Amino acid sequence: MSEAPWLTIVGLGEDGPDGLCAASRSALARAEIVFGPPRHLSLLPARETAPGAERLDWPVPFADGVARLMGLRGRQVVVLASGDPFWFGAGAVLARRLSRGEWRAFPGRATFSLAAARLGWPLERTACLGLHAAPLARLRPQMAQGQRLIVLLRDGAAVAELCDYLVAQGFGATGLTVMECLGGPRERLTESCAEALADKSFAAPVCVALEVAGQGAVLPLASGRPDSWFDNDGQITKRPIRALTLSALAPRPGEHLWDIGGGSGSIGIEWLLADPSLSATTIEPRADRAARIAGNAARLGVERLQVVTGAAPAALDRLPPPDAVFVGGGLGPELLAHLVRHPGGPRLVANAVTLETEALLVAAQAEHGGDLLRVALSSVAPIGPKRGWKSAYPVVQWRWAR
Repeated sequence: MSEAPWLTIVGLGEDGPDGLCAASRSALARAEIVFGPPRHLSLLPARETAPGAERLDWPVPFADGVARLMGLRGRQVVVLASGDPFWFGAGAVLARRLSRGEWRAFPGRATFSLAAARLGWPLERTACLGLHAAPLARLRPQMAQGQRLIVLLRDGAAVAELCDYLVAQGFGATGLTVMECLGGPRERLTESCAEALADKSFAAPVCVALEVAGQGAVLPLASGRPDSWFDNDGQITKRPIRALTLSALAPRPGEHLWDIGGGSGSIGIEWLLADPSLSATTIEPRADRAARIAGNAARLGVERLQVVTGAAPAALDRLPPPDAVFVGGGLGPELLAHLVRHPGGPRLVANAVTLETEALLVAAQAEHGGDLLRVALSSVAPIGPKRGWKSAYPVVQWRWAR
């Protein structure tokens, strides 16, 4: 058998050593150093570790502990983590800093699994979110009548913050089961609804199971969400054109988007809402609009959005390379030439309203190929006491891929 790695990551639950597998116990018995948060160390009696093993408290902030851990290479170290270290845990952070042969992991029972088992919920149909270090707005896309979620929170005080958020979003009737210290002797479950629970106190570690209820607005799943979801100053790709644009961009898992001329950020945000593996960079020359984009993204619960204040093409230097690019405003010959020559060969979608930009796209299609689409939309508007069709400016869209 090959030599054991110097680092072992052990998932520890509230039941302490009683929940450890034989491999975890063996690693602890051989460890020179046991490194973990004070709460985890307190769950592990001294008899479970080798005589003379050193115990180290993981410091705050977390990154300081990572740096200290890297200095322990060459010694037999066990790091204690909660439950399954690779499900919203510390495992992935540590693994990114190490080669595969340096570490091994023995997960414990995940909090999500314990919570689902208490409630009888099918875990594969339950959204599981780690909100101990993320904003509560990450819940927003999940807020729909009857949806079930299990969320991890940073501490007991965060339960009241969760309740306040649900009430503010119109989902105060949501049923909650607050679960403290799951799987251990201090386990306690409290059932209530969001609007009636905010004044109670809870102890960490804590997770909450939600059955969403209420009359709050539900964020649709399809692209082309109503414009009202996006704070804007009029600079926004309107809903029907946005739906056509997202279809043309055709996001695929793991891809990165450049949204040039972000406006309200609606294209980049809807790109991110399509799948959690996606990422995006929005480039917007006006600082007030850039701030508005960041606010829209935060409110709608999307992550992995970088907002850059600047003008393209100069602002494109040193950005993560794109798989797809959308230009909704500010397209000129210099920017077009820059994008067509981009070494990564990203898919390009550009929309034009003015005759000058339309002429640029027509010429680009003649030279490089791709698809041109002209969209003319009309909506009902009053004409005196009656109604008629009011035409919007037509939009010309060029879609091109090398």
